Amino acid sequence: MKHQVPHDLDHATAKRAAVDAIEGYRQRFVKYSPTAVWVSDSQVNISFTAKGMTLRGNIVVNPQTFDIELDLPFLLRPFVKMAVPVIDQEIQKQIAAAKARERERLEHPEKV
Repeated sequence: MKHQVPHDLDHATAKRAAVDAIEGYRQRFVKYSPTAVWVSDSQVNISFTAKGMTLRGNIVVNPQTFDIELDLPFLLRPFVKMAVPVIDQEIQKQIAAAKARERERLEHPEKV
């Protein structure tokens, strides 16, 4: 499964949004034992366990998109329609939070 989430953030802010999205997912879905390992400044390998199977994939932070790729076993492919909105929602939430933090930093530099 491949999915792209567009963004208009600089690289550092986009990476922070990805880190926060992954952490939010890890906290909300502890029972799926999610893991994340950054293999470069722009790519994180992820995995989680569902229905007794370990799913693996990666997220690449590109200049205008987050590229998400999950290797789904055949038996779990019907769940893609449920997984994509959850992933998309978490990333969109973190993009909005990153933009709000940046606005706050620019409007109130004395707080930094």
